[in-house]
Amino acid sequence: MTRLFLLLALVFCFCSHVAPAQLMQPKPGFTRADSLRGGLTPLRTCYDINYYHLDVKLDIDRKTLSGSNLFAFTATQDFTRLQFDLFANLNVDKVEYQGKPVSFTREANAVFVTFPQPIRQGGRASFTVFYSGQPTVAKHAPWDGGLVFTNDAQGKPWVASACQGVGASIWWPTKDHQADEVDSMLISIAVPKGLKDVSNGRLRKTTKLKGGYTRFDWFVSNPINNYDVALNVGDYQHFSGGTYAGEAGPLSVDYWVLPENLAKAKTHFAANVPPMLKSLESWFGPYPFYKDGYKLVDAPHLGMEHQSAVAYGNKYQNGYLGQDRSNTGWGSKWDFIIIHESGHEWFGNNITSKDIADMWVHESFTCYSEALFVESQFGKQAAQEYIHGQRRNIRNTGPIIGQYGVNQEGSGDMYDKGSNLLNMVRTAYVPDDTKWREILRGLNKTFYHQTVTTEQIVGYLSQQIGHNLTPIFDQYLRHTTLATLEVRFEKDKVLAHWITDVTGFDLPVRLRTKGGEYIMVPVTTTMQPVTLPGLTKENLEVDTQNYYIGVLVE
Repeated sequence: MTRLFLLLALVFCFCSHVAPAQLMQPKPGFTRADSLRGGLTPLRTCYDINYYHLDVKLDIDRKTLSGSNLFAFTATQDFTRLQFDLFANLNVDKVEYQGKPVSFTREANAVFVTFPQPIRQGGRASFTVFYSGQPTVAKHAPWDGGLVFTNDAQGKPWVASACQGVGASIWWPTKDHQADEVDSMLISIAVPKGLKDVSNGRLRKTTKLKGGYTRFDWFVSNPINNYDVALNVGDYQHFSGGTYAGEAGPLSVDYWVLPENLAKAKTHFAANVPPMLKSLESWFGPYPFYKDGYKLVDAPHLGMEHQSAVAYGNKYQNGYLGQDRSNTGWGSKWDFIIIHESGHEWFGNNITSKDIADMWVHESFTCYSEALFVESQFGKQAAQEYIHGQRRNIRNTGPIIGQYGVNQEGSGDMYDKGSNLLNMVRTAYVPDDTKWREILRGLNKTFYHQTVTTEQIVGYLSQQIGHNLTPIFDQYLRHTTLATLEVRFEKDKVLAHWITDVTGFDLPVRLRTKGGEYIMVPVTTTMQPVTLPGLTKENLEVDTQNYYIGVLVE
């Protein structure tokens, strides 16, 4: 008996954004604090957030914050008590309802407010949280959460937020769960004289305050998830990228950079942003936040998908800090952070997972958007090579879907393994590129400004493709092993089936005799005959370029 394994290169990537120290790390167990942070109890589901006004003063010398956040909400049921979230190292100075202080208690990073009388279902109300203290200082953002305090080349202060995964409540009071996005928001950040704040949405006004401070008021017109809400404070210089003629009309494009980066930013952004917008609008549909515009903001960390204010720290070079994550050459022809983090405007910001355990919805599609950008610029073969090259970053050490209800993501394979999964589904079921484009655009239209589950996304794809994809996604999202194609040669016949961890796995695969044309062969978990004239062990070729699978030949 002869066994031939076609092995796949599974190599750790170099200091990649896809393997952060804080995000996607396994935990030995979960605590009540994890459940309070990640769970949807009645104390959270009893109210639906409509509007925030975050009003914060930043003391850079002391590395402290002080201010308030107004919670305006609609009651989804009768209640007298609710939960919001703020990290325990920050003080809740008071909570006001109808102009009077109300009682509250704290447990871990959760705060429980008790109202003096019931708030009735359907009623609209508000309360304001006043808080202060020293927020967590990020040591290696964006891989850990908190605020970054550093200085620019002229020695002036430079401060930014980065809190994906750990949660926005690390620096401001909020209902810190992705299932409930606020409908609109006013972000007011007061900073010392000579500095500017750049946050999400559009700048409404600036106001000079006592003590040499200036407040910047930014208004977000679209729903926004908590971790996207950003402050960026520095000696920022603004320049316009003009108006992009997008699918939904004129889109304002703006850039906020440090003085030392102004000249190179004008050249580098002009070379990367318009092609990105054209490509991603073509694949995914109109940019989802025309009301708030698109802008890039210099950041003292690598980057983050802060909605309508994408944080940029790739040092004005192509690739990922100058290197090609795919090792194919194609990733060196464009700026990874601009393409990837902007791709999150569609997947992550427009479509947001209800639970962080389903963060693959953000990262798999966005990682795949890199390949789609390559396809739009350099052709489909280049994109297929790029996706295949992404496999060097896959570890297969843990499931891509995390544990629900405890604020736990799955493994970092949600990036490159997820991208390969999507390409495999496209190869197997959607040979018509126009139809594939329509499916991706339909996702963003169907789930426009919504929070979703894995079941919703896979269900939509299954409906559009006309095949139940749940077993395929379950194999790759919930298990670490790959589907293995076993091909068995027995005298005058050839048989094949899939070896998987799930039942009902049904995936057609491309086979050929060496040098011939690929033929799509239906394969299930039941051993079935393969009809391919002249096929032998020696000349069998499986399309492992586009199928991320194991192969066993007997």
